[in-house]
Amino acid sequence: MIISIASQKGGVGKTSTAISLAAGLARKGKRTLLVDIDSQANASKVLLPEYATLKADHTIHHTIINKQPLPVHKTEIPNLSVIPSHILLSNTDIALTTAIDHREARLKTELDKISGSYDFVIIDCPPTLSWLTINALTAADKAIVVVSPGYFELDSIVQISKTISEVRDTFNPLLELMGFLFTMSDPTINTSTSLQLLRQTYPDKVFKTLIPRNTDLRDAHFSKQDIFAFSPQAKAAQAYNKLINELFDL
Repeated sequence: MIISIASQKGGVGKTSTAISLAAGLARKGKRTLLVDIDSQANASKVLLPEYATLKADHTIHHTIINKQPLPVHKTEIPNLSVIPSHILLSNTDIALTTAIDHREARLKTELDKISGSYDFVIIDCPPTLSWLTINALTAADKAIVVVSPGYFELDSIVQISKTISEVRDTFNPLLELMGFLFTMSDPTINTSTSLQLLRQTYPDKVFKTLIPRNTDLRDAHFSKQDIFAFSPQAKAAQAYNKLINELFDL
């Protein structure tokens, strides 16, 4: 199963979710691949100790620009591998916009060659609507949209939902919106109001599991660890385990 983790807005917990789902599935014995197609490369930096020494041709940039095989790197977590990103991806939209071939399918073409070796593939999308996001959605079976409390955050999911529909209609008819993941939940009016509006707007598409606002996630990533290694009893670790059980019945 290939799942794209998407968001139109940065800072909502998209990459934290991608890392936590991938690490959590791997720690449950599932062969898992995390594809980092976000040019910030934060997931790559957390999961690959050697990331600072990687050159662009050992990252997904080489695949997207030069149509080369995906470079798979094993992590220190058993069952988890990563295809790292690179800052140069931030310049690829111009190249893809002017490309005359199947620019939307460069990731899918190469991912289809190796995805059978994994139980789960998790793709960390850019927090923007770009050809990289379209590549991620074209390659995926399902999409999870991450949203946090707030007016602008809720407003941003309208566009990403539209993009998912357009990719389904144009490039990937099997793409399914798996649902909305509500993150940074806390006991405030802002959270309760935002969650209520989200559930009213998208009934039956909001996951029951809420990811709490928790500094342990930030501290884990600063320490270059996933939340389960850093603090397995943290509320965020418990929440992501609960989410994995909700989504995959493991």
